[in-house]
Amino acid sequence: MANVSAKDVKVLRDRTGAGMMDCKNALVEAEGDQEKAVEIIKKKGLAKAAKKAGAIAAEGVVHAYIHAGSRIGVLVEINCQTDFVSRNEEFKAFVDEVGLQIASSSPLYVREADIPDADLVKQKAFFVAQLEEEEKQTGKKRPEAAVAKIIEGKLAKWLNEVCLDNQELVTREDKKTCGAASEELTARLGEKIAVRRFVRFELGEGIEVVKKDLAADVAETLAAGA
Repeated sequence: MANVSAKDVKVLRDRTGAGMMDCKNALVEAEGDQEKAVEIIKKKGLAKAAKKAGAIAAEGVVHAYIHAGSRIGVLVEINCQTDFVSRNEEFKAFVDEVGLQIASSSPLYVREADIPDADLVKQKAFFVAQLEEEEKQTGKKRPEAAVAKIIEGKLAKWLNEVCLDNQELVTREDKKTCGAASEELTARLGEKIAVRRFVRFELGEGIEVVKKDLAADVAETLAAGA
C-alpha cells in the first residue's frame, strides 16, 4: 500500500475539489500517482460532485428525528439547490440516514473545517498528556518522531469519531462515510447536497442527579421536627 501523506491528499483535493477521504482512497489506489488519482476520481463521478462544491445550496429541509423510546432527538439542516430535489426520494432517504447517524454516533461537528483551532489544540494536548503519563508508568521514553506519529494517529482517529462527514454510516454495510454518501448523491442528482448544521438532544443530559440516602434523610427530618 502506498504511503499517502496529508500534503498529497491536500494537493489532490485542491485539484479536484473531491472529498478528503475520496482523495486519500484514490491516491492509495493509484499508488501515490497524482495523475492516476485524478483519473480515478473522474471515473467515479466525484469530479462532477466537485464542480458543485462551490454552488450555493440554500434549499433543503430541517429534519427532526426522534429515536425509539423518545430519549434522543435530533434536528438537522440538510441543503440542496432546488425545492424540486428536496422532494426527491433519494434525498429524503439520505436525510433520514443522517438523522439516525447523529442520534446513534453523537458527532460533535459536521466536518473537520468546522472544528475551532482551540478545540484541536486542546485535544492534541490531551493526547500528549496521555503519552507522558504512559511514559511515567512504564519508565520508557519514546523518541520525538515516534511521539509525533502516535499523536497524528490519535488525532486522525478522533477526527473520524467526532466529525459527521468522517463517520461510517450505521445504515450502510459498505462502510461508506456520511461525507462520501453526500458527494455521491451530489453527483447522482446534479445538485450540491450538504449537511449544514445539527443539534442533538439526549434526555437528562447535563442534569446532575443527586442521590440521597433515604435512611439519613428520614433521620434528618425527624431530628428537625423534634
